[in-house]
Amino acid sequence: MSESKEFEWLRVAETILLSRAIDEIEENELAPQKKVLYQFSSKGHELSQIVLGMHLDDPHDAASAYYRSRPLMLTLGLDPVDAIASDMAKSGGYSDGRDIGVVCNLPGTGKPMILPMAGDVGSQYTPAAGYAQSLIYRTDVLNDQQYGKAISVVLGGDGSVATNGFWSALTMATTLNLPVLFFIEDNGYGISVKSDLQTPGGNIANNLYSFKNLRIFDGDGTEPEEALQLIRQSVNYVRSRKGPALIRLTVPRLTGHSFQDNQSYKNEKEIEKEEQRDPLVKLKNLLVPDILTTDDWDEKVKDIKKEVKKYAKSAEERAEPDDKTLFHTRSSHFEKTQLIGGLAADGHTFPQPVYTATPEKQRINIVEGIRRTLGYELNINEKLLVFGEDVGEKGGVHAATMDLQSNFGSERVFDTSLSEEGIIGRAVGLAYGGLMPVAEIQFRKYADPATEQLKNTGTIRWRTANKFAAPMVVRMPGGFAKCGDPWHSESNEVFFARMIGWQVAYPSNAEDAVGLLRSALRSNDPTIFFEHRNLLDSKYARRSYPGDDFVVPFGKAKRLKEGTDLTIVTWGAMCERCEEAADDSDYSVEVIDLRTVMPWDKESVFESVKRTNRCLIVHEDTYTAGFGSEIASEISDQLFTYLDAPVMRLCAPDIPMPYNIGLMNSILPDRVKIEKKVNELMNY
Repeated sequence: MSESKEFEWLRVAETILLSRAIDEIEENELAPQKKVLYQFSSKGHELSQIVLGMHLDDPHDAASAYYRSRPLMLTLGLDPVDAIASDMAKSGGYSDGRDIGVVCNLPGTGKPMILPMAGDVGSQYTPAAGYAQSLIYRTDVLNDQQYGKAISVVLGGDGSVATNGFWSALTMATTLNLPVLFFIEDNGYGISVKSDLQTPGGNIANNLYSFKNLRIFDGDGTEPEEALQLIRQSVNYVRSRKGPALIRLTVPRLTGHSFQDNQSYKNEKEIEKEEQRDPLVKLKNLLVPDILTTDDWDEKVKDIKKEVKKYAKSAEERAEPDDKTLFHTRSSHFEKTQLIGGLAADGHTFPQPVYTATPEKQRINIVEGIRRTLGYELNINEKLLVFGEDVGEKGGVHAATMDLQSNFGSERVFDTSLSEEGIIGRAVGLAYGGLMPVAEIQFRKYADPATEQLKNTGTIRWRTANKFAAPMVVRMPGGFAKCGDPWHSESNEVFFARMIGWQVAYPSNAEDAVGLLRSALRSNDPTIFFEHRNLLDSKYARRSYPGDDFVVPFGKAKRLKEGTDLTIVTWGAMCERCEEAADDSDYSVEVIDLRTVMPWDKESVFESVKRTNRCLIVHEDTYTAGFGSEIASEISDQLFTYLDAPVMRLCAPDIPMPYNIGLMNSILPDRVKIEKKVNELMNY
């Protein structure tokens, strides 16, 4: 105990006993009584987490946690009543009853925070890398030296090192030399699957020694002095800004994966061997009799168990969660701003928006409109970052970021590795760091590997009860162009429209692209900004640049043509074709461009349909479950008595987009097909 005699081992012991007592009352009483419905024990993992927490002493430190991280959270100040109340789905706690009790977060005011955990394995890694990058940016670019010693830590079990998120975060951390510590708690199992099926050789540390810019630490997380030495060294290494590190500590999992897991896949010898490695027993042997007597220890155990009974009683007496904010998913739904994440939490202000265009004489295409808008917002907002594959020197595969890196530097406009999970996860972490990330996904279809991060991003505000949010803009080209194909020409905007918490913009021309992008860049909510490939340089989409403060609000449609006989609702590349059909029609056809799919402007659509009594919805996405289905359903439900004919849709059939030009054109709505549908509706 010579080297560690000054360490607060009594505090470690008290925190382990507290964590252990909470686990035991949940396992033995609350879960069997169904007062706790999901129970995940930390027994065996406590020592290393608590020692880690005691080394997170910078107010800007952050840890990205997982479902066994309660000992760490207790060390960093989690109220034990909140801990138990969260598992009991009571009011307060991590999520105010919205999420599983162990899906944790801890904002931390003037002290380290726990970033919002998600319920899927491995998704905690890339946001941690993004937060680490925000620390470097704030220190080196914004010259805010109070972030100079802060670090990002990400915790995970050995099973999680097989995930895309782990490897993507590792790539980011090592290529950018980020101050992130990978803290791997290896208990030998991913539920029932042993480590050698997760990692070749069963030891991730051994496999990573060859990684450049990565310092490896490996040892026993149950031995108090060994764990202290390794954790102290690894934290100090990262805090000194030498680069990222990975520490692997072996620990026993002293219970099943969860309360329901009876560990039938372990034999008695394996269970006995794990129990012999209990870190609580080893810590007791360290303290008794040199620091505490056996009676002192027993009294401490007894007192803490008594306290935990009181905590559990207090948690059970808490009120059931109030549903008054249950349906709040966006910033506008809440009276207060989130505590952590994005520009609003830092009190950032923008110039007064202008809703009327001041057009220049020269017309520009959508690409130029996006580039100019990004350039202006980069110029007035030093916390805005633009990144993705090929957005730097190349200027983007569609040239939308051309010259931005040379004008604003590689710290603000930069390329990323080829990992969409990493691009979006990084954006989440940057947003937690108080920045506005603008991520590019090269084509809509390429967003599929990022689905987990995208879906989680939209629900951050909801599942943390407005403690955290991650506003960002994700630019995403898609749709048909000079030809089609299943990979670059997918539209599928409905996928994002039904992702909770996201806004979805779908401009049809350069003016709207400028106004909607600026609105998104200044928003306190995450936005999918869809850039249709066929419109990027089309003659139809060219407009005059509308001014540097011009903003188009979300949820406000635009009437492209006025009419009295029939309403066409459309968006994106179909706007041009619907206008052509309306011009050629023998009927008076009104054409409405939604401009934003989520939220969509029900008021304008309903007002038009009430006048025309007929509605046709035209979109490029497939017929079944396309967003037109939602619009048609709403009109039928709420305006049935106004309708003189059924609400009809004209969409692509339920097949991928074909490559051959003739085949592509055969499935897309066009002027002739739209006119035919108009006539069918008018003659119903």
